[in-house]
Parts: sequence; structure tokens; C-alpha cells
Amino acid sequence: MSSSQLSSRGRKRGIASTLNTRSTRNTTNTKTTESSGPYSRNFQQKLIDGRVYPDEYGYPEGRVPPEPDNLDEINEILTQPRPSLSPSQFSDEKFKEFKRANARLSKENKVMKTVVPIIEGKITDDKCVEGDILFTNFQPLTNDMLTAAKPDLYYGARPEQLDRRVRDELSGHIIPSTQDDLPIAPNFFLAAKGPNGTAAVAGRQACYDGALGARGMNTLQSYGEDEPVHDNNAYTITSIYSDGQLKMYTSHPTQPTGPEGRLGYCMTQLDGWCMTGNAKTFRQGATAYRNARDWTKAQRDEAIKRANKRARDSQVETVAMDASVAGVASFTTDASRDETYTVEALSQESNTTADPPESETSTDELTLDCRLPVKRLRRHSKR
Repeated sequence: MSSSQLSSRGRKRGIASTLNTRSTRNTTNTKTTESSGPYSRNFQQKLIDGRVYPDEYGYPEGRVPPEPDNLDEINEILTQPRPSLSPSQFSDEKFKEFKRANARLSKENKVMKTVVPIIEGKITDDKCVEGDILFTNFQPLTNDMLTAAKPDLYYGARPEQLDRRVRDELSGHIIPSTQDDLPIAPNFFLAAKGPNGTAAVAGRQACYDGALGARGMNTLQSYGEDEPVHDNNAYTITSIYSDGQLKMYTSHPTQPTGPEGRLGYCMTQLDGWCMTGNAKTFRQGATAYRNARDWTKAQRDEAIKRANKRARDSQVETVAMDASVAGVASFTTDASRDETYTVEALSQESNTTADPPESETSTDELTLDCRLPVKRLRRHSKR
């Protein structure tokens, strides 16, 4: 092989090596945007940047987000006694069983299988509860890339409870999954952590879930209204169970601000209970949990009822308007048909009369006669 060929191959290898190096450098220097989730360190800040605020958040200038106006009302509802949790129904022995189950936890999934069912008690409609489902159908909550929410447990309505037209129009805010037989308009959530889970992750998860639920409820309540509903009340509740502690929070929308008019969402603690402390504290916490679940269902059902009514009223108005337009069109067509028939009759009468006498009516007056109302034209025809 000649020295010129060796030199040429060397130059080619050098160019290839340089291109590979450049490619590697470009790949290394390219910054990729990744989605952020509750386990990400930057997730909390992304929520705040998107006006989704955790409990006890304070603005830089010292202000604090407003608490929901119905906070005291909700707290009062949480304390209402439940016969199923009275000492005669939920004994101290049952509490000890709960405490042992909590002590034996090793993974998060065991929390959901062994501990949470005791807190929940009897579920009247299991078609309204689901868990471990990615909320992939929801529209983004903020401008940043956030992973789809995945609550450990959530309660919503059966899809068939809500008018199909409303579901189609509000899908991105109230239907969490593309599997459309799952509960919709969720407004009660639970984030549960095992022994190795962290309270910080649970808090971020609850903040995110609650904001999605509050947005959906606000959208549903505003359906068919002239203006969006902004009453500073909470209709969504999230719960956290971690290391034997149960904490409950509201999530409610705040007034939109800025050029985009984006709503903010605030998380506010209701109360907390040490579920493994003693039977009395357990009963108080379980009572609050079950009352909150029932209360959020009532709020959800009421919002659905009103949205359904507005959808029906809108349909009735549309049908009435269509009928009115059709009636006008039908009347116009019939009148035109009668006028044509009468003019033709007059023409035939004129043609069949032999040697008609000279008319004393001018051409313009005859023309005017043909433009008179249909009934008058018919009387003239009979003469």
C-alpha cells in the first residue's frame, strides 16, 4: 500500500474521530427537559411556580394565602359521631389488631391492604373508589412538565351519573383516565406511605392530588354559568397516612391573577391524629376520615346534579329555538305556495273567459291586486 493511501485513510479516520467527538460533546452538552414528580427534589418549587401552594405557605412579601371560608364548617362535620366507631362497635381489641397490623408493615402496598381498610370501614359503592391509577387524561395543571398524578386512593362519581355532554366538554378536568369507566370528578384522596416512605413525598403528592381535585370541582360547579364560580370554599379533601399518623387537608382555588388568569390552589390542614396512640384517638381519626369521605361525596353529587340540570335546560332551549326557526320557515313556505296557487287560478280564469269586457282597472292596480293577502285573492277568484 502506498504512502498516499495510508495518509488518506489516516485523514478519514481523523475526520471520523473528530465527528464522533463532536457528536459526543453535543450529546453531553444537550440539556434534556424531564418531567418532575412528587419524588423529585424540584417538584415542590414547580408546584409553587404554578400557583399550587402547600400548607402554611407564605408569599415573599409576607402575605399568606386565604384559608377556605368553610374551614370551620368542615371541621365541625368531621367530629360528628358515627355509630360504627362507637366503643360498642369498635372495641379496644379491634384497636389492638389495627396497631399490630401497623407495626408489621414492610411495604407501602401492605399499608393499603391491611391498615387503610380498617380506617375506611364499610364502603357502600366500590364503583366510586379506585387507586394506583395514572391520571393521564387530565390537562396539565401548570406550565411546567409534571408527571401524571397517581393517588394511592381516590373517590369520585360513577361516569353515568353525569350527563354525557358535560363529560365530553369538561373531560380534561374531571375524567382522570382514558379508561372511561373509572370514577370521575375525584375530590377525596389518600396518600399512604410505608415505613421507608417519607412524609415530604406524601405531602407533595397530597398537594398535587388536591389541586387537581379542586380544579375539577370548580370546573364542574362553573358549568353553564355566566361567570366561573369563585366562592373561596373548599370542596376537596386529601389525607395522608404515614408512620401511624393521619393528617387531613382541604384544597381550594383562589382568585385568578396575572395576565393568564390562572387559578391558584391552596392546601390547608384540617387536623391530625396519632392513630396508633390509643383507641380513643383512633376512633376520632377514623370518624373524621369517614365523615370527610361522605361530605365530599355530597359536594360532588350536588355539583353533578346542578351541571345535569344546566345541560338539560340548555338542550330544551336549543330544541325550542330550532322549533321556532323551523316554524317560521314552514309558515313562509306555505304562504308562498298559497300565493302561487292563487295567482295561477286567476290566470286560468282570465284565459277561459270569452270576450271579456274592457276593464276599468289599470295595469298597476291589477298588479297591486295580485300582491294582496292570500285570503282576499281567493275571494276575488270566486267572483
